[in-house]
Amino acid sequence: MEYDVLVVGAGAAGLMTAIVAGGRGRRVLVVDHANRAGKKILMSGGGRCNFTNTATTPANFLSANPHFCKSALARYTPWDFIAMVDRHRIAWHEKSPGQLFCDESSKQIVRMLLDECAAAGVRVETNCPVTRLRASAGGFSGETPLGHVRAASLVVATGGLSIPSLGASGFGYDLARQFGHAVLPLRAGLVPLTLSGKHQERFEGLSGVALPVEARANGAAFRDAMLITHRGVSGPAILQVSSYWEPGTDLRVDLLPGADAGETLRSARAERPAAELKTILSGLLPRRLAERLCEVWIPNRPMRQYRDAELNDIGAQLADWPIVASGTEGYRTAEVTLGGVDTDEVSSSTMMSRRQPGLYFVGEVLDVTGHLGGYNFQWAWASGNAAGLAV
Repeated sequence: MEYDVLVVGAGAAGLMTAIVAGGRGRRVLVVDHANRAGKKILMSGGGRCNFTNTATTPANFLSANPHFCKSALARYTPWDFIAMVDRHRIAWHEKSPGQLFCDESSKQIVRMLLDECAAAGVRVETNCPVTRLRASAGGFSGETPLGHVRAASLVVATGGLSIPSLGASGFGYDLARQFGHAVLPLRAGLVPLTLSGKHQERFEGLSGVALPVEARANGAAFRDAMLITHRGVSGPAILQVSSYWEPGTDLRVDLLPGADAGETLRSARAERPAAELKTILSGLLPRRLAERLCEVWIPNRPMRQYRDAELNDIGAQLADWPIVASGTEGYRTAEVTLGGVDTDEVSSSTMMSRRQPGLYFVGEVLDVTGHLGGYNFQWAWASGNAAGLAV
């Protein structure tokens, strides 16, 4: 079988590449070893798909080359994707500032992408792994259950290692290495952190407690919710900062973000001098957490017994609380994979390899990782658009 473009991976970036390339008259075949297209899209956003973020900027992405993503993002904006969503009459809403979700189901986004593929004459085949991929005269060739396939261009859109239960694998990285590309170190991102030993024991029984915090690590700070789990800590603030945290990195959380904790405690002492500290803290924090803080870390006494300096010190502790994480929950629950194909060897305007003509990389397989909140989907749309215009 002869095609102009072979896309390996029927996820967000692969389907977008196929739509744009097919719209330009290219004969496109998309293959995926999974049993259905867009599996990660289907489970995202609690089944409603946080399909973009209107606040997307290059600053929302991590990469060894922070400039790499700029061209593609500028050429395909969130509003371009919203126009496609609106054209298919998919109702959506803004859940948090900038974060857009389907009103009904993420299935609508997958259906939209497949309908766009069909309209562009793109063939999409699932349960269709490709093997023995290699460069050949005039392009690339490989073996599939459909038979021998040849194409002038090969697009690697295989995603990362996160959520292997959905079929994630290192196939794209292996392909990159096969064609001489460097793959930067891989690790789980947007992932819950685990605690161990005494650090876990001190939070025992607090699973399910959630509160707003500001989490900080390696110069990055995110203000959102933190959730205490059976194994450690999670929630949006922790998921965000996890992409910057590594074992041994100092991780701190402000338990009362936006407040001067010392001043708050001094005011409470003036108003309720007979109340115990744990009672005051229970009005500022979830009760179980406040009580645990006073059991393990902060001496509990009536407020009148604390001097200004002591309350200032307690406030400083609450604003800069250390969390000693031992690791992450890994790719099993990670939303993204950090690292990937070195972007120094890929064109930022076309996504084409600088080492192998006709070879393209899009989406998560590249060393470009977005923050939580629709940014990774926007990178998939933008990088797929760039490749689709070039293949």
